[in-house]
Amino acid sequence: MPTDNISKGLHSFLVRLSYTPESVSGDIVHAMEHIMHLLTPEDEHAVTGYYGLFGMERIALDEIAASRGVTPEEMMETIDGCVRKLAITPEWQMIQQTI
Repeated sequence: MPTDNISKGLHSFLVRLSYTPESVSGDIVHAMEHIMHLLTPEDEHAVTGYYGLFGMERIALDEIAASRGVTPEEMMETIDGCVRKLAITPEWQMIQQTI
């Protein structure tokens, strides 16, 4: 779980999007799909798999880490870093104002 307030807001939204996707408008989902493309393909897959976004089944942290040849702790650090990277983008800041 992210430790800074900027990342916490996006983390909470991603959890909501994962568990109750019907609570998020299609336009916001579409915008989030585009924001995810700011990550490398590998990191995008890790984040979408970890949260279970956009119809993707959730993937256990251990599985994501094993597929990348890193420890679960290292993988969590990477995912947290990705969330932080996305949380500071102007694109997320604009979306955050509408939700």
